[in-house]
Amino acid sequence: MTTKPRMSVCLTFDFDALSVYLGTMQTKSPASLSRGEFGPFAIPRILDLLNEYEITATFFVPGHTALAYPDMVRRIHDGGHEIGHHGFVHENPAALDEAEERRVFELGMEALAKVVGVTPRGYRSPGADLSDHSIDILIENGMVYDATLCGSDFTPYYVRQGDVATFDAPFQFGEPANLVEIPFSWGLDDWPHLEFAPGWSTGQKPPSAVEEIWRSEFDYAYANVPGGVYDLCMHPQIIGRGSRLEMLRRLIEHMASHPGVIFEPVVSYAERWRDANPLEKWRLEPSVHVRGRDGGPVGAL
Repeated sequence: MTTKPRMSVCLTFDFDALSVYLGTMQTKSPASLSRGEFGPFAIPRILDLLNEYEITATFFVPGHTALAYPDMVRRIHDGGHEIGHHGFVHENPAALDEAEERRVFELGMEALAKVVGVTPRGYRSPGADLSDHSIDILIENGMVYDATLCGSDFTPYYVRQGDVATFDAPFQFGEPANLVEIPFSWGLDDWPHLEFAPGWSTGQKPPSAVEEIWRSEFDYAYANVPGGVYDLCMHPQIIGRGSRLEMLRRLIEHMASHPGVIFEPVVSYAERWRDANPLEKWRLEPSVHVRGRDGGPVGAL
């Protein structure tokens, strides 16, 4: 009989490289691009650390990165790590019309297939944002999970399809769809804590302060959310610097010291959770994520 893990830790890395500066920051400055170039420089360090602790992780890779650094993406793949979809040139879907969003999504799929022969099964949006069309596109392309939304912390849920939000009418809730959400949190993302970005991320913290936040969140999850998932989002150009990588090592050792903790790629947890919680059964359980058109819980009087 297989023992159910008490807590799954998913170490995830958004391997943006040059794409985040080209696509999100809209700059071709050599100085800015060199910041992204530190990402592939740091990948071997990160892979060595994961290998040391026998951890299989998830790398969300833009198509642009796969084409620019195919050797590094192959090295990630050959190490047994999951490759997830992360746009093409780190485009924020919420800033695109539907046709353009579909086009760049397909470009990302094609690049990953060309470089490593992978059809991704999971997605994290560049910029952690989605459009009104994103859920439809993910489902149509056979994604098992999304790792963008923030509707819980350590408890997965099925996303809704067909929500309607306006500024002058009640929110209209859509229906749960067959796409597992692995919750994202900016607090469990290294960028706002550790990396400078003009206009939105300008107050960097020492690694010890970030370690305290990440460790405390893990401790809460372990004590209060048995069977949950701890999804840590990192970027090679940020976490790959010496003091931060050593902080990650300490965090890994802290988490590994707890009985029943496993480290696994996101897709492994998402598939196991989906199998244990079929959509039609789950949607009848009490959940803030399942609402009737009037906003109340489904089945409420």
